[in-house]
Amino acid sequence: MSGTDRFVSPAEVVVGRGAVTEVGERMAPRGSRALVVATPGVFERYGDRLLDSLHGAGLATTVFDEVRPDPTVENVERGLARYRAGDCDCIVTLGGGSPIDAGKAIGVVAANGGAIREYAVDRAGYEGVPSPIPPLCATNTTAGTGSEATRSVVITDESTATKFLVVATAAMPTVAVEDPDLVRTLPPSHTAFTGIDALTHAIEAFVSVHAWSMPDTLARAAIERVRRALPVAWANGDDLDARQETLVGQLQAGQAFTNSSVALVHGMARPFGAQLHVPHGLANGVLLPYVTEFSAQGAPERYAEIARLLGAADDDTPDREAARAAASAVRDLCADVSLYSYLEEFATVPDRDSYASVVDEMAADAIASGSPENNPRVPTRQEIETLYLDVYDDVLADRA
Repeated sequence: MSGTDRFVSPAEVVVGRGAVTEVGERMAPRGSRALVVATPGVFERYGDRLLDSLHGAGLATTVFDEVRPDPTVENVERGLARYRAGDCDCIVTLGGGSPIDAGKAIGVVAANGGAIREYAVDRAGYEGVPSPIPPLCATNTTAGTGSEATRSVVITDESTATKFLVVATAAMPTVAVEDPDLVRTLPPSHTAFTGIDALTHAIEAFVSVHAWSMPDTLARAAIERVRRALPVAWANGDDLDARQETLVGQLQAGQAFTNSSVALVHGMARPFGAQLHVPHGLANGVLLPYVTEFSAQGAPERYAEIARLLGAADDDTPDREAARAAASAVRDLCADVSLYSYLEEFATVPDRDSYASVVDEMAADAIASGSPENNPRVPTRQEIETLYLDVYDDVLADRA
């Protein structure tokens, strides 16, 4: 054995009902003036609880509740102006991946200057953020992205209608807060999207060419936890035990992939989601079974273990047979939460000719992301195009 691996994670993770009331206690030793970053709807619903905790611990607050889904460069610039105007020294986010990413991006520029675009991987490379962000507490209100435990930041540049990625340990949150009371009202659709997003993170981390023992342990736990808890939370959002299990599962999945990587599903999902205007977790769920079928021969032992974790094979099943069952197991879990039924409401499906006309472009974008290179079976551009067309014919055609 040669070389080393490195594991990164938030310094603290707080889990359980009422965890939001501890945010002030966790942040008081780390700062005195917090920028609170949220979307308007989430802040309206839960902002008072968060502010009560921060104020009760003696922190002053400045609120920036203008974050939009898929946060933009403008969001970051406006939030940074609010941070500086409030003379803030720490950040507290309230929401899912969008406020967390906005908060991280604000922190990157607050600590390092310049513009957030300068720190994207296509310009600065991986680990291209020199100084750590200010202390950041990510208070989570969804159960999918795992962004509260990752070093990744995704921001939209509206001037070019593209997204860019920042990946740096310096952007890792300091504290992650997982309170099931804050996800109780998440509707079934988004419970399904976020849960399957977490499953995809865990599976891709486990099969990535960058997989190693520590993220493997988290990925295994996440796959099993999401399998057990997601259908229950989807069917009954008031089941707070199941809600908490999904939160822990997606946290583990986030820790897994940020210390391993994502792979082909994510490379394909970004352009696929952009073309169909479909939520990221739904895009992942549509693609995941097809990519699993394609990839299984590249790592049959790994996919066999995934099938066992999903309850589709046992220890006596030969690995290659079990690996072939993994894709069906993924489809079954997607069916358990009626995932594909949400395409009617949340996707804009073109006719086949229109879709086929952009498949070449989507495949090129997928390859350019770099994620397919992490896959256990690295696809050609033609193979990616074939996967996209198979998905259309099997899943999308009836919804065009």
